[in-house]
Amino acid sequence: MKTWFISIVIAAWCLLPYSVVAETTPETNPAGPERPAVVGEHPPHIGFEKAKVCAACHGVDGNSTSPQYPKLAGQTARYIYIQLKDFKEGRRTNAAMSLFAANLSKEDMWAIGAYFESQKQAPSTYKVEGAKVVEGKQIADDALCTMCHLGGFAGQNEVPRVAGQHYEYIVKQLKDFRARNRTNDAGNMTSVTKGLTDDQIDKLAQYITNLN
Repeated sequence: MKTWFISIVIAAWCLLPYSVVAETTPETNPAGPERPAVVGEHPPHIGFEKAKVCAACHGVDGNSTSPQYPKLAGQTARYIYIQLKDFKEGRRTNAAMSLFAANLSKEDMWAIGAYFESQKQAPSTYKVEGAKVVEGKQIADDALCTMCHLGGFAGQNEVPRVAGQHYEYIVKQLKDFRARNRTNDAGNMTSVTKGLTDDQIDKLAQYITNLN
């Protein structure tokens, strides 16, 4: 009954217009009244110049080779913009990213987001276990993950694409949300992950990384 109730609450939250969410939780939802990302307004070649420094960790085209760094290729421009803004303003912390974002302007952030959104994500190479993938899908279905992340975990606007993301990175983010080490999402993911065991997180991550 508890799991069912949590799932309904999450679903209701996801169905709220984003502007309503932003107004009710301004301290944790930085997008506020910001205009939506329109990639056409920020030509990718401009973002490429701004994103050159990102290549060392995330790869020139946003496909990082190290699983400790997320793939940014194919990620939504709006999500990247919000994360960079959060790093700059202290809602999300990481020594390297906070330093990098400190001097970025709003236009820089949108341009970088537009560039990475225009790139194609490379398939995950993590060797999953078939049985765990099946169980992971059931966990995702029970938690109504696709209400926010959409079918295939393709993402939308400020909700990230996580399909095909590095397994290790997915696991770390889920555990960080569960432990409230990451809280820049208005509490949505903490609500989802607080009841998950390490084993369930492993299975969920295997399912998601396998969605190429």
